[in-house]
Amino acid sequence: MAEAGARLILAFDFGTRRIGVAVGNELLASARQLEWLPARDGIPDWNVVTRLVEEWQPDLFVVGLPLNMDGTESEMSTRARKFGKRLYGRYGKPCEMVDERGSTREAKAIAREKGLLRSDKSYRDDGVDGIAAVLILESWFARREGLPPRR
Repeated sequence: MAEAGARLILAFDFGTRRIGVAVGNELLASARQLEWLPARDGIPDWNVVTRLVEEWQPDLFVVGLPLNMDGTESEMSTRARKFGKRLYGRYGKPCEMVDERGSTREAKAIAREKGLLRSDKSYRDDGVDGIAAVLILESWFARREGLPPRR
């Protein structure tokens, strides 16, 4: 594991059909999106996840927690927590959950600005999911620094 402040983090925006992925460096508080993972009913191809873990050698996982706007948990919250527990169980790295309320809306706005969101509101393959994962990781960085989230 890297020394404190220099950790490498893989972040995930959990979804039932796609899981957005971002990688970041805690020391630099910077994040960038990676290719999203296809999922079948929320279950990724764990061989692909293993390749990501082997390539990036993260010290920590961060998973977005999709809470209701009033802060209560939903079925998706339960599923995202289960995904985080599976990451920990498979790879033995700590996993932190981050409130992701508003991240999809913000990711869609960013995608629209970049021309990644079509007029029929469908997404290109490199669109919203990875951007949402970046926003989740940036929110985690802000929380660590005691700053308010970007939203």
